[in-house]
Amino acid sequence: MNFNYTAVNEKGEKQDGVVEAVSRDSAISAVQRRGLIVLTVISADKPKSILEISLFDHIPVKDIVIMSRQISTLFEAQVSALKAFSLIASNSENKLMKKNLEAVVSDLQSGLSISEALSKHPMIFSDFYVNMVKSGEESGKLTQTFAYLADYLDRQYALAAKTKNALIYPAFVIGIFVVVMVLMFVMIVPKLSAIIKESGQDIPWNTRVVMTISELMVNYGLYLLVGVGILVFLGFYALKSKKGKLLIDSLKLKVPIFGPLFTKVYLARISDNMNTMLSSGIPIVRAIEITAGVVGNNTYQDILNNSCEKVKSGNSFSDALGNHKEVPQMLVQMIKVGEETGAMGSILKTLANFYKREVDDAVDTLVGLIEPVMIVALGLGVGMLLTSVLMPIYNIAGGIK
Repeated sequence: MNFNYTAVNEKGEKQDGVVEAVSRDSAISAVQRRGLIVLTVISADKPKSILEISLFDHIPVKDIVIMSRQISTLFEAQVSALKAFSLIASNSENKLMKKNLEAVVSDLQSGLSISEALSKHPMIFSDFYVNMVKSGEESGKLTQTFAYLADYLDRQYALAAKTKNALIYPAFVIGIFVVVMVLMFVMIVPKLSAIIKESGQDIPWNTRVVMTISELMVNYGLYLLVGVGILVFLGFYALKSKKGKLLIDSLKLKVPIFGPLFTKVYLARISDNMNTMLSSGIPIVRAIEITAGVVGNNTYQDILNNSCEKVKSGNSFSDALGNHKEVPQMLVQMIKVGEETGAMGSILKTLANFYKREVDDAVDTLVGLIEPVMIVALGLGVGMLLTSVLMPIYNIAGGIK
């Protein structure tokens, strides 16, 4: 990108010019390296049109895992941070990753530390990631830190992927079912309804219900579609608000069957996150604060924030967690043992592995139950529809005989 700048030299003279950089901060650093005092820096490039903006520009977690492993390997080979990030940026196939890593390289050239350079890209490098790197810089264990990060992100990715994949098949089948039912109501039921009405026979209540739904969909289908679209839009808008997010996060933990699964996912994330940070030498208060920001659920975020304040006041972490019913007593007691023995890291690692196995078992059980339950439910739905429409047709046929 090109940036127009206005600066003042040592003699107090104004200078205007153009500098090429990957970001505005990098442009400012480049101008300052020329011995100039920056007054303004403005992008000289035209904004992208809607057609030029890709909706699919994103950086998968897997790419960040691979990048972390590559950095760890390069550090083990005694390659400097600047050279390591330059090599990875030049070989990156993801354009967005490449652009951000080039910005990191530029910031490293201007004298920033790795953690400071990464902190400028919060959409890619979370607060957790940045603080882990900062801890590695302070302890001189950057190689191990990036290896820890790669392992941690890989575990989180696998956990999230397994949970999502378990829902893909049911969502696909239900989607196909809805499409088939709509086509039947719009194309098949109206023709059968005409035959039933012409017969003059008494129409059962369930058949009248099916015929009414069919008529509504045929005559007002477009309005219904628009109405559903508006409701979905308003629903998403409401759920994006703070109150909406709090409501959804609370419901996630209370929904039958799925509630315990979500609870175990968040407990596994908390345990794994804190184990990784404490093993890297991050103080427990800071570890709790960072974990609260990345746990992904407002209920547990509030619990961790509240516990953090109590730990700052002199309470133990286990006592602070024990005041919340959403935290199992087993986890509280295990953490208490870790505090008393000084083996908090290993205890949290054990808890993380335990809850991960629990999530795996719960997902496998749900996948095994979803298929038969779904088949029975869909069969009943189709059976009721066909019975409601075909029984009067059979009666007509019987009368003709």
